[in-house]
Amino acid sequence: MFYRIINPLVKYFGFHLNSSVELLKIKSLIEKLYPVNSGINLIRIGPDSDGGYLIPEDLDGLTALFSPGVDIESRFELELAKRGLKVFLADLSVENPSVIHPNFFFIKKFLGSFNSNYYLTLDSWINNSEIDSSSDLILQMDIEGYEYESIFSISDKNLNRFRIIVIEFHDLNRLIEPYFFCQFSRVIEKLLQNHSVVHIHPNNYFPTIQMGELEVPPIMEFTFLRNDRFYSREKRFDFPHILDKDNVMSKPSVVLPKSWYLSK
Repeated sequence: MFYRIINPLVKYFGFHLNSSVELLKIKSLIEKLYPVNSGINLIRIGPDSDGGYLIPEDLDGLTALFSPGVDIESRFELELAKRGLKVFLADLSVENPSVIHPNFFFIKKFLGSFNSNYYLTLDSWINNSEIDSSSDLILQMDIEGYEYESIFSISDKNLNRFRIIVIEFHDLNRLIEPYFFCQFSRVIEKLLQNHSVVHIHPNNYFPTIQMGELEVPPIMEFTFLRNDRFYSREKRFDFPHILDKDNVMSKPSVVLPKSWYLSK
């Protein structure tokens, strides 16, 4: 009885009674994600709150944005549509985006690891989009945990078409759990084959949790840039970035912990 009551609580705060990942392994994984300066300035696209993201100012030649997870905020997508990009949006939970633009192409489905009446994969979405098959793309993904299976299922060919990738990763308070650690680390390993992290922003909806000497925000936005776009590879230490904004104005700010960009 005690186990059934207490285990959900400790799992919420980032621990597991059965087994846990060594903190050294978590720290080693985090070090692979240290943001680097690509030599390209970061700009903010979208609102000064949730739904706005920092991306490299490297938009020339991009033809399309793929943005699963529409919800009620589409100003990031709208700004890129106004710059001439085709914007592909997907979300089963809404009838339409909150704003309309001629460059918007909406499908009422969730993103996932298979195709059905309710789900579609990134590969099928891209391959059926009628865009130049050799053009560079941008991906912005905030899909409440489905990001893991979606990245697992995309082909290397299509993944590498994304010059810029912005993903909000969820459930990072579970990094101490072996299964979740394996899932997250394998997704990161796949992304880091041809991309590197240029920015991390913690979502302040939840406060950070403590894992030994490590502080871990449960939700964080990661910006990746494809490696062939880099002019330099110096480590970044300017956190929070001057353009960073809280996702939720009514909650306390959460600053990226130093353990996510600075070795002790």
